[in-house]
Amino acid sequence: MTSNNSFSQEIALFQQFNGRYDYLAIGNTLNPSENNIERDYCDILPESQAELLLPTNTSIVAAYLYWAGSGVGDQEVSLNGNTIFADNTYLVEYNDSTYGILPYFSCYTDITDLITTNGNTSYTLSNLDISETLANNIGYCGNRTNFAGWCIYVVYEDINLPLNQINLFQGLDIINRNVREKNIILDNVNVLDNVGAKIGFLAWEGDSLLNYGESLLINDNIISNPPLNPANNAFNGTNTFTNSNNFYNGDLDFYNIQDNIAIGDTTVEIKLTTGDYDVNGNLQADLIIINNIITVLNSQLPDATVLINNINLECANRQITIDYTVNNINSTEFLPTNTPIAFYANNELVGTSQTVNQIEIGSSENGQINIIIPDNLPNNLEITVVVDDLGNGIGIITELNELNNEAFQDIQLLEIEINPLQPMNNCDEGFNMAYFDLTLQLDTIDTNGEPTSFYVSLEDLQNDANEILNPSHFQNSEVPQTIFLKVNNQPCYDIYYFDLVVENCPPHIPEVFTPNNDGYNDWFNIQGLYNIFENHKLLIYNRYGTLIFEGDNDNPWYGKANKGINNTGKTLPVGTYFYVLNLNDSNYKTLTGWVYLNL
Repeated sequence: MTSNNSFSQEIALFQQFNGRYDYLAIGNTLNPSENNIERDYCDILPESQAELLLPTNTSIVAAYLYWAGSGVGDQEVSLNGNTIFADNTYLVEYNDSTYGILPYFSCYTDITDLITTNGNTSYTLSNLDISETLANNIGYCGNRTNFAGWCIYVVYEDINLPLNQINLFQGLDIINRNVREKNIILDNVNVLDNVGAKIGFLAWEGDSLLNYGESLLINDNIISNPPLNPANNAFNGTNTFTNSNNFYNGDLDFYNIQDNIAIGDTTVEIKLTTGDYDVNGNLQADLIIINNIITVLNSQLPDATVLINNINLECANRQITIDYTVNNINSTEFLPTNTPIAFYANNELVGTSQTVNQIEIGSSENGQINIIIPDNLPNNLEITVVVDDLGNGIGIITELNELNNEAFQDIQLLEIEINPLQPMNNCDEGFNMAYFDLTLQLDTIDTNGEPTSFYVSLEDLQNDANEILNPSHFQNSEVPQTIFLKVNNQPCYDIYYFDLVVENCPPHIPEVFTPNNDGYNDWFNIQGLYNIFENHKLLIYNRYGTLIFEGDNDNPWYGKANKGINNTGKTLPVGTYFYVLNLNDSNYKTLTGWVYLNL
């Protein structure tokens, strides 16, 4: 089992709870006596117990186990025989003028399930072992900072309580003779009613005898709880929950602070001090390690959060559809209608919306928005949805937690490359048209057996409209004509395109024809000429070299003369005639030859 180590981790918000909640803490020390009094003893107990007595008619919301001591940490302990591993470990160091650097640790883990299962009972913590640390470094016993202890925080619900906000802050911070004052600012609080407000601490290594300059201030007001916690000795080995002063070298205390905070406060300033001079003029100071701070404040506010449920992408389109949910789960008041929502792509505002209905405590509302991603943004980008944001980073709703309004998701737009294929060529069958078997192009690509379809425009392909129904026998309508091929390729598709090219193929000239009006072979039918080489000129000569016929695309030769004096309009006699065919095509030379006319 692994854990994370943090050095001198400043106290910061860890969890926030909103509802009819309060908390209770239990714990015990593993020091048999205060180490600043019992100087001949430098060891810790193998285990210690504490009794959990939750009020009746309450239900457990969350529970956390903390354990701490001298050294770099024991990350595996036992609680009522259950092996417990640390979720995280905090470390802090003290530079002792005699012994050098001395580290101290604190671990925590979530034990909600264990406490919920066992409920009110006696809890025993064991297997917290720092004996090797104490044996290998005489500094801890030498300066009397040998300690170990544990604590359980339980947040519970009671329907008879007012709506409260519980903020649990944790880390590991230290004050000592080197750093005699520490200021901690707790933000993310909203005080609507200060009646019943309280603040609690878990601290380590406090000694009752070292009461030199030791004070605890809330918003610059010294707080105390005499006789257990006097104003000049706040950290003195006490447990306020049990009214005990034998929580040796640890402090598990809470204070009523309704006179130290004001309605409307959004922060709480905590100041800890230690150190002063004794009657002999020597500086004396306690070493105090703050592990966590918990506040209970009456606060009736919504808490807007947002989830991205899904982002639908369209192939070859920069439009996306975002499905999202606005929640008001961890709250003490409804979220009002028209709470603004902003949508960002790579931190650029791309859309806005708002809630439609009033969202009650513990409820949610689903929404959807279509957004066009600007062309200046890349295909790989981050989508951010922010609730209670007017689109400029400013909200209009006061919330219990102003730092949980965002949701993020990385996306890659489904941009499609359009791949060219070799053109298809076919002979002109008249008027620059021909028939093509488009499916032959499928032999040039890998379709992986996926469905394919052909279209005459990219727009039709993208809209799945006007598919070519008979691609194996397709006649072009323009020259050249571009055909688009769509091949399914989940989650999108591939696009190919190719041109249909109609070309003039060499004409086939017959060697004989019979203009006898029998309906068969009655004219000089040159295959692949008419309506293909539209600008051709055909000249026919008799065997004496006399021009007897001149034709073009609109005037084929039916065996009659249209030149000369005597034979014009008459069918010519049987015999061999000679032709000169000028195709008027730069790709072809003038064709010459003979043809036999037979009746």
